[in-house]
Amino acid sequence: MARAIMLQGTGSDVGKTVLVAGLCRLAANRGAAVRPFKPQNMSNNAAVADDGGEIGRAQWLQSLAARTPSSVHMNPVLLKPHSENGSQIIVQGRLFGQAKGRDYQRLKPELLGAVLASFEKVADGADLVIVEGAGSPAEINLRAGDIANMGFATRAGVPAVLVGDIDRGGVIASLVGTHAILDEGDRAMISGYIINKFRGDVSLFEDGIRAVEGFTGWPCFGVVPWLSGAARLPAEDSVVLERLARGGAGALKIAVPVLPRIANFDDLDPLRAEPDVELVFVRPGERLPADAALVILPGSKSTISDLADFRGQGWDRDLHMHVRRGGRVIGICGGYQMLGRIVHDPLGIEGGTLEMPGLGLLDVETEMAPEKTVRNSQARSTEYDVPLAGYQIHLGVTHGPDCVRPSAMIDGASDGALSADGRIMGTYLHGLFGSDAYRARLLQSFGLSGEQRNYRDSVEQALDEIAGELERHLDPRWLAGLFG
Repeated sequence: MARAIMLQGTGSDVGKTVLVAGLCRLAANRGAAVRPFKPQNMSNNAAVADDGGEIGRAQWLQSLAARTPSSVHMNPVLLKPHSENGSQIIVQGRLFGQAKGRDYQRLKPELLGAVLASFEKVADGADLVIVEGAGSPAEINLRAGDIANMGFATRAGVPAVLVGDIDRGGVIASLVGTHAILDEGDRAMISGYIINKFRGDVSLFEDGIRAVEGFTGWPCFGVVPWLSGAARLPAEDSVVLERLARGGAGALKIAVPVLPRIANFDDLDPLRAEPDVELVFVRPGERLPADAALVILPGSKSTISDLADFRGQGWDRDLHMHVRRGGRVIGICGGYQMLGRIVHDPLGIEGGTLEMPGLGLLDVETEMAPEKTVRNSQARSTEYDVPLAGYQIHLGVTHGPDCVRPSAMIDGASDGALSADGRIMGTYLHGLFGSDAYRARLLQSFGLSGEQRNYRDSVEQALDEIAGELERHLDPRWLAGLFG
């Protein structure tokens, strides 16, 4: 039977995802057969697992860290928000249905069986499974029927380690407070805690460690410094967008409007890593910068409502001015659909609006359909005649005169569209900027040197750096027991 440990947080965004990835890489570097697992994830950044079907992008990254193929069972329940209180539910990689928050709470006991079955599949043949919780076990109002934290841990018999983020402040209170409000059975599942994102002299926190142990009895398994390598990993969810830097003074300014249901925006990470690129995330209330040479419309979980919001921000006028000035535009997935003349949704798949005029920059139209395309793909750029590797996750079919100029050939079939002057491009292929040759040619088309860099290598190096930091700062006795 595989050993297992679960990292739970005192709150969201305390760094659990990166710590799980780092521990997976450290275990893999020590020769262990390690696998990641997250019972329930909520994110519109999804990936296509190696065995087909959708999982959270974070679990795809963690499988990469573990040097093991990704599987839909590593993230058996994925919630993809499409409105303020509703989400699409993906179970073991496949569309299960849609539900609002209260309705989903009633569904969770039904989903626990799938979660436990997937955990058994992931554990089969592994030496170690590292499980990531969601949110915090301190959300005791959600404890009944819970499948994401203690509900899973108690049913699966997996001990937990609590992660506290010292950078946001109040870490002692958050750890001690979690101990105070958990019931006795849940509290007993926690074997210790980790302090994450520490800056400065660790010795200054020694009194804090003693205080936490005095209140809780939990040992500290380590104080982890701020991990600079985490910035070079693919982004997990939209929380990250709130703190992403606007970029340096790069020679090429690329603007990305941030819409409410933005999805798979980790497509942009390879561009953000380029030293000659200034990637500007344009927030609501801001204008698209007039000096941007390229505007990228990223994916969307709800094309029609995001299209309405795009207009509400006045970005449609900004975008047309950008094009009149000679600027270029790339739309990916939902962003591609927005660039067309119209988006039809006759079955109301996305909601109550059955039709919405598009931005009219491509002579195409889209019709939403219930069949969802989910697959990894090999492709070739028709613009630059270079290979592409990526994935498709989308609803809808797009057609029209501009499709006679496809932007790519995917698995032998034409995809996307190019305007007659070549300045507007749309595609359903996520991950095209991660294709090094394509990214180099794109930058060269704007007059940059376009030196071809290996983006995947930079991610691998970041994972190894993080693993090394964890090895240095976590309790070696705890690591020895964890890795066996």
